[in-house]
Amino acid sequence: MISRMLSILGSTGSIGTQTLQLVDLDPSLSVAALAACSNVELLLEQIRKYQPKLVCVYREEKAEELKKLLPGISGSISSAGGTYDPARDCKVVSGMEGLIEAACFPDADTVVVSVVGMIGIQPTIAAIRAKKKIALANKETLVCAGHLIMPLVKECGAELLPVDSEHSAIFQCLVGEPEAAVEKLLLTASGGPFRGYTKEQLQNIRPEDALKHPNWSMGAKITIDSSTMINKALEVMEAHHLFQVPIDKIEVVIQPQSIIHSMVQFCDGAVKAQLGVPSMLIPIEYALYAPDRRALPAEEKLDFKKLTGISFSVPDLEVFRGLYLGIEAGKRGGTMPTVFNAANEEAVAAFLAGKIRYPAIPESIEAAMKAHTVTENPDVEEILSAERDARAFVRDYCAL
Repeated sequence: MISRMLSILGSTGSIGTQTLQLVDLDPSLSVAALAACSNVELLLEQIRKYQPKLVCVYREEKAEELKKLLPGISGSISSAGGTYDPARDCKVVSGMEGLIEAACFPDADTVVVSVVGMIGIQPTIAAIRAKKKIALANKETLVCAGHLIMPLVKECGAELLPVDSEHSAIFQCLVGEPEAAVEKLLLTASGGPFRGYTKEQLQNIRPEDALKHPNWSMGAKITIDSSTMINKALEVMEAHHLFQVPIDKIEVVIQPQSIIHSMVQFCDGAVKAQLGVPSMLIPIEYALYAPDRRALPAEEKLDFKKLTGISFSVPDLEVFRGLYLGIEAGKRGGTMPTVFNAANEEAVAAFLAGKIRYPAIPESIEAAMKAHTVTENPDVEEILSAERDARAFVRDYCAL
């Protein structure tokens, strides 16, 4: 049995906590490093339980708070090597430098990148250069910098596997298949809570309405993205880079039951699909172990005797304009995907804060895209500059 030592970037978020559930289930998994944005209380619990040697708290003031609290949980925590004293044995770092240190931590062979936002790009690049196995659950890394990331993976001989359920499904469907045989990728979508709505019905949607996803349990931002179908636009751009398939050969299909997680159509007309219950534990586990599979004894299995049907439909790009805008941003390339992503993040934050109406999310994105002058083949600094400009634009736009 191959053991894995993990560095989990985003350990207090949805993917991070579910990754730690797998650590609880499998003694071959252990934790070398943890990183989070600011949730010191949960980090303290994770430090006590998983005994990492390095912890990064992105916000510097929260890192200082954690340092002051560590002696309070020191006591005698037994470990394989004797007694673990967090105040003595756990180094605390912060900021982007700290995230990069966690991504490159020598004791870790596998890095789970599940931080939210653009801050995931630089640690992912650092992990690639350190030749780590990377389980990627950060959309922005490929959406904004896929043209840099994928060639670097090849150049460095690193391994990058997707955690996102749709991309994991496609990855699994492609195992053993020749690249030239792929005709089309079929990304499935639940359609979110507003599937079948008209534009008029979306006018008065409240945050609490948009946060009720019918199938998946996710963080607030990605749940809103699912309701607007902007998450699917981001996934189209991710798939374009991850699988080196043109965007016009990636099709979005509504599959409300969330049983088929995605499909691949081949040149002979055959279609392969990956099916399963809607659970993120399965794609996380596959990203950690692939090509092997491990048993998930606590996980519900798909029961075909109880499955009454699977249905499909085509997304309405007029109602869900964010999906249309994202596909167009992906086709345009350069810095436009960054603008799309950053504008969406700011607009979603404004919506959740009650500053704008629900339809203003795609409206804000479209305005930012129209105002932007694209930089072709941007480097990291140009990507980050485009992000800052788009965020500033949307903040001003939403304040009107």
